[in-house]
Amino acid sequence: MTNVRVNAASKKVAKAVAHSRAKNSNFLAINGAKPSSPQFITFGRPAISNEEINEVIDTLKSGWIGTGPKTRKFEGNFAEYKQAQHAVALNSCTSALHLSLLALNLKAGDEVITTPMTFCATANAILNANAKPIFVDCNPYTLNIDPNKISAALTKRTKAILPVHFAGRPCDMDTIVSIAKKHKLAIVEDCAHAIETQWNNQAAGTFGDFGCFSFYVTKNLTTGDGGMVLCKRQKDADLIRILSTQGLDKNAYNRYREKEFHHYQVVTRGYKANMTDIEASLGLHQLARIEENHARREIIWNQYQKAFRELPIIQQSPLEKGSRHAYHLYTVQLNLSELNATRDKICKALEAENIGIGIHYLSLHLQPYMKKMFGFKAKDFENAHLVSQRILSLPLSPDLSDTEVNSIVTGFTKVLQYYAK
Repeated sequence: MTNVRVNAASKKVAKAVAHSRAKNSNFLAINGAKPSSPQFITFGRPAISNEEINEVIDTLKSGWIGTGPKTRKFEGNFAEYKQAQHAVALNSCTSALHLSLLALNLKAGDEVITTPMTFCATANAILNANAKPIFVDCNPYTLNIDPNKISAALTKRTKAILPVHFAGRPCDMDTIVSIAKKHKLAIVEDCAHAIETQWNNQAAGTFGDFGCFSFYVTKNLTTGDGGMVLCKRQKDADLIRILSTQGLDKNAYNRYREKEFHHYQVVTRGYKANMTDIEASLGLHQLARIEENHARREIIWNQYQKAFRELPIIQQSPLEKGSRHAYHLYTVQLNLSELNATRDKICKALEAENIGIGIHYLSLHLQPYMKKMFGFKAKDFENAHLVSQRILSLPLSPDLSDTEVNSIVTGFTKVLQYYAK
């Protein structure tokens, strides 16, 4: 019934837009009309239940709120869900990427292939590991790194490939793994958007040497902040544990279990990147509901797809057989040639309709720091440049009510129909 209501609402809005134009009235909220939603719909609103709240309270009462038994339990549950060998919980996906790259023992001047169509954390992790990011343009219809362009970017200094599963859609891991094996390169997967993602029925984050996940507040599984790294080798997991706790020996990580006094030892230069049991308390129950929430995200995604089919937007290519989308972000590429407005003007109009939006992303090669450091020009990565001008993200949370989804459909349809040429 919801899909029928959404499609009916979309047609009703289109007729109202035509009528509005004929009368030259103020149809949009940005021009003084009533917003599509009576309350502002926050982008990326988390879905938190009483189970998480009660688990946090239990942790606070336990007397152990740092890295402890609940963090270890969360690691085990996540590894089981992903069918991975080893999992280490951290304070962010950024730390997961950084420490994974450090575990590769990169040298100054070593290169890591990645995409410019990603959050700055991806490139920052490479730079902080003393290496150089080498960008390869994205496919404009999947928004993932174009695997057919990777080989041309390889040099003698290339040590790793860092693919990003954009918005939850899997990269072509068959091609990427084949290239990595041929040239003896490591793979570090950026799975910040990709907890539920699969390629060829295999979980994202399990193809490479490391798989790095985010539990930031807007993610499909949130611990407020936080991250996880999956490792194929025990020695890598042990090293990342040590690096994440200021370089303390691995026994220090388990000190909550110890009944006898012992000195800790600093065995290497480390960082402060461990997860706490308070964060893990949220993660345990978020993970338990991950499939339930994924199903709700898919319902909303499909409603959007049907409602927006006739709007001036650029359609994504179909999902590959055997693949699974995490439905983390519902990104829309505006067909600007059919609109009398820029992407930013559309965003302002949507916010006036009380619809929160996100921009994912402005390509990294367009960012001031990267431009200054590497001398990038806008057309160096043409697809990423074009996508950056026309992309926006609409709310996609399992916490959204049917009423809110209908308001988003109404508002987005109204704005795009109004500005359509």
